[in-house]
Amino acid sequence: MVQKAKILLVDDRPENLLALEAILSALDQTLVRASSGEEALKALLTDDFAVILLDVQMPGMDGFETAAHIKRRERTRDIPIIFLTAINHGPHHTFRGYAAGAVDYISKPFDPWVLRAKVSVFVDLYMKNLQLREQAALLRRELDGGAVPENGTGQVNGGLLPELSARLAAVEEQAEALSKELEKAPGGNTTAVATAAHLERKLRSLRRAFDALDPGGSGPGQGDKPA
Repeated sequence: MVQKAKILLVDDRPENLLALEAILSALDQTLVRASSGEEALKALLTDDFAVILLDVQMPGMDGFETAAHIKRRERTRDIPIIFLTAINHGPHHTFRGYAAGAVDYISKPFDPWVLRAKVSVFVDLYMKNLQLREQAALLRRELDGGAVPENGTGQVNGGLLPELSARLAAVEEQAEALSKELEKAPGGNTTAVATAAHLERKLRSLRRAFDALDPGGSGPGQGDKPA
């Protein structure tokens, strides 16, 4: 069963939440509603999210204050936040959004295609990071299991290592393709490009670990690529 990413939608107006759901339903991910900043923070206590769409103007705890709380928590500080606002007070208002930790700032009414494309980028990055963590966890379990050959060479030649290497190669190819798409996109999001580059660096680090464990090359990989 394919795992779906969760997207948190935060807005105090039900009609706005309904509109967001209609726009993002095509991504086929799990959409979670929150009608206030407090409700959003409660949802973030138990679930992991790929991206947060956060309305700025809300009664009580507004979007800026909600974002500040999100960024103070270790569990949630790295979740991308896209601010949505129906008003535009000029550069100072926009700067306040970025200072609060937003990766993007979109004014209403927004283009549904643009919003869907921006959210899709962060969903893709989230899924690649999940795959990377899964490969790292499998590798740790393999090492913790003491998969060292009896000949005392110290090389891990268990049957799981070739499979892990092949899976990592697939993630590497997908991450590289995503980075190229982001670089080519007109007016591309620099934060998304930087996040993709960070993901590729982590993949290269994991690939070097595989190469150290199995210098002979147990499976397909990209260990010969320059770091």
